[in-house]
Amino acid sequence: MSRTIIVSNRLPTKVNRTDEGLEFQPSEGGLATGLGSIYRSENNVWVGWPGLFVDDPTERQTVTKRLRANSMAPVFLTEDEIRDYYEGFSNSTLWPTFHYFTQFATYDDEQWQAYVTVNEKFCEAVLALAGPEDTIWVQDYQLLLLPELLRRARPQATIGFFLHIPFPSYELLRVLPWGADLVRGMLGADLIGFHTFGYMRHFLSAVSRMLGLSIQNGQIETPTRTVLVDAFPMGIDYQRYELAAASPEVEVHQRAYREALRDVRVVLSIDRLDYTKGIAQRLLAFEQLLRQYPEWREQVSLLMVVVPSRDQVAQYAALKEEIDELVGRINAQYRTISWNPIHYFYRSFPFDELVSLYRLADVALVTPIRDGMNLVAKEFIASKTHQRGVLILSERAGAAVELSDALLINPTSTNQLVEALNEALLMPEDEQITRMSNMQDLVRQYDVFAWTRLFMDRLAHSKVKQHTMTTNELDAEATDQLLGDYEAATRRLLLLDYDGTLVGFHNNPQRAQPDQELLELLTMLAANPHNRVVIISGRDRDTLQRWLGHLHLDFIAEHGVWLRQAGLEWHLFQELRADWKQELRPILELYVRRTAGSFIEEKDYSLVWHFRRADAELGAARARDLINHLNFMTSNAELQVMEGNKVIEIKNAGINKGTAAARWLGMAQPDFVLALGDDRTDEDTFAALPPDAYTVKVGRAPRSLARYSVDNSGEVRKLLRRLI
Repeated sequence: MSRTIIVSNRLPTKVNRTDEGLEFQPSEGGLATGLGSIYRSENNVWVGWPGLFVDDPTERQTVTKRLRANSMAPVFLTEDEIRDYYEGFSNSTLWPTFHYFTQFATYDDEQWQAYVTVNEKFCEAVLALAGPEDTIWVQDYQLLLLPELLRRARPQATIGFFLHIPFPSYELLRVLPWGADLVRGMLGADLIGFHTFGYMRHFLSAVSRMLGLSIQNGQIETPTRTVLVDAFPMGIDYQRYELAAASPEVEVHQRAYREALRDVRVVLSIDRLDYTKGIAQRLLAFEQLLRQYPEWREQVSLLMVVVPSRDQVAQYAALKEEIDELVGRINAQYRTISWNPIHYFYRSFPFDELVSLYRLADVALVTPIRDGMNLVAKEFIASKTHQRGVLILSERAGAAVELSDALLINPTSTNQLVEALNEALLMPEDEQITRMSNMQDLVRQYDVFAWTRLFMDRLAHSKVKQHTMTTNELDAEATDQLLGDYEAATRRLLLLDYDGTLVGFHNNPQRAQPDQELLELLTMLAANPHNRVVIISGRDRDTLQRWLGHLHLDFIAEHGVWLRQAGLEWHLFQELRADWKQELRPILELYVRRTAGSFIEEKDYSLVWHFRRADAELGAARARDLINHLNFMTSNAELQVMEGNKVIEIKNAGINKGTAAARWLGMAQPDFVLALGDDRTDEDTFAALPPDAYTVKVGRAPRSLARYSVDNSGEVRKLLRRLI
């Protein structure tokens, strides 16, 4: 029976060493909550580091036994690995780089080697537990190499990966000497998830520009598989906060806090100590609020909770010192006998007290400089069952994509922060209720359990899709069945691609004209009254007319733009525009100048950049750049950028070989269909045909909608000869 294995750097239970021995403390984090329903059920397991250095074999045995009883399996790290892999590469290289704080990043080869070694150690631990049918879900930036390591060992495994922090732009990622290795490591997964579309877009750009892989609709074509990439905004356990908000314990805490603060309005800030959170910027903004709007003095207090984190690291220690100094200065300047501007706590709070603070606050100040999601914002919303309160949220937090009813600000603009604070404190109650209820509806619906289900369902779907895109070789048995069905049919439709299918590729496309053998094959196929033979090509109509127009064939030219039935005139599939070519042609000309051997082909309603004659490595690199350039230029136009075999084509959107093939299917009403094609544009044809059609991919490809495959155009001609 298959099971699910969750893998993360830390387990949902932390092991601490005390005077009395080892203490096992469950985590209350969002990930532990969301995945609790998975790893605790059936025979599933969570693999990770228990949070401390354990060297003694007896202690290791104790930890392993205790954790196994709770569906967990430990990966033990040495002190050097904790220093170099965890505190070093993970948190001193990846964390600052992915959060756009490259000035804090270190680039140490020894730390990189430790990162590789620990990812390999995690791989061994997972492989010791995972069977061939198991699903493996890898979590976060500490294990970016793990999916590919697992894939090498288990090529058919079902592997998911989710990144809980931002994914940076390509320009930042390329600063890392190991950027391509990290991206390649992630591509070992079948499904890669991010919190937002923006992070997903950065990742796809990095894949294209660093590895030169083709990307279509969020699907990455690797040499062996298709990898699906999608956005899955993470939620919280909404019901837990909603129920706690109504509990007597929370009510007691809230009443005590209110008595201590009297009638002062409360602005709440809760964060872990980190330079990405914008804590100092909040303090400066609150100071400016008191200076710019003196009417709020003695009326509003900032309740700031900073949870200790890595304060032995230089940047964190410096930030802690800056916060302490700012709090001291502001309080010293504005404090009165009866009023404290800032109530500052450098510690964590128990869950019930945390919910009490959320309930108490009039305004929540959640303004990270950069954050993957930020669940504090969602926790605040879930705790506000009375729907009074205002959320001020950084536009650079992943949560901002969903929570549009918050007051969204740029966290580095002190003026914006000040004005947002003033607006929040003055906001009418009915507007607060409207905004809060809208956000609650969303946070309630997309909670952490919905996030878990959605990811797992999508992972299963991606695997099913991979299997459906797997072709079988057109062997002797399949060929005999095809020939038998062909003989029995009376209305046959043959859809034949030209370049790469009927003829091999040529460096000069105009030299790929049909030879005598091909002309004879097509003549004999078309002569059979039961056959309708359609040449379905990306070629322009003039070339097809010149080479094959004298034969009794139907034609689909320029990927479906031009159509011609045998003996009739050419006509457009539908009315199209060509004025866009004037704007985009200079871009292609620029890439021709930059890429020796490339050239432009102009068709009636499309432009094509060919790079078959260019240096292979240079051509591939320029193609990646051109695709990104064209996708940007055509993002709001009714145009499509298509990648073929050593060609990039820009054409009108909505018209392709598939739409044209569907029209012929309707006209011919065939009882036998054979379609042959070699590149991505032919996938549209395969997709448009019924399941019983004989669809054949020419050449080896990691994935195709075709049922069968043959090696080359020579095999195609052998098949056509057997039909005759």
